[in-house]
Amino acid sequence: MENKETIEQGEFIHIHEAMVRQVNEKMPAEEMLFDLAELFKIFGDTTRIKILFALLESEMCVFDIASLLHMTQSAISHQLRVLKTNGLVKFRREGKLLFYSLSDSHITSILSQGMEHIEE
Repeated sequence: MENKETIEQGEFIHIHEAMVRQVNEKMPAEEMLFDLAELFKIFGDTTRIKILFALLESEMCVFDIASLLHMTQSAISHQLRVLKTNGLVKFRREGKLLFYSLSDSHITSILSQGMEHIEE
């Protein structure tokens, strides 16, 4: 039987087995879903979002970001470390200064699509 009908706690439930099977076959591996959830957690901090939006506009050093966001260099360095560890930002060295930028165009897309979504 393609569709199962069962009674569960007094409710009529209709399971579409073919659809469930089809979706299950396309479901990413548990580890991939975990990694995706971890990525989205990084975007769950307002300071990190502000840093990412700043870097969307221009490559910047810690001092510039701290000045822009009215925060301590230590706080910005900590957040940049989190962003770098998770592959969202990269840096280049110029003498003793590190200049940070977004790691790739995926980050730009995530930020742009997120803004489009909340502006709807």
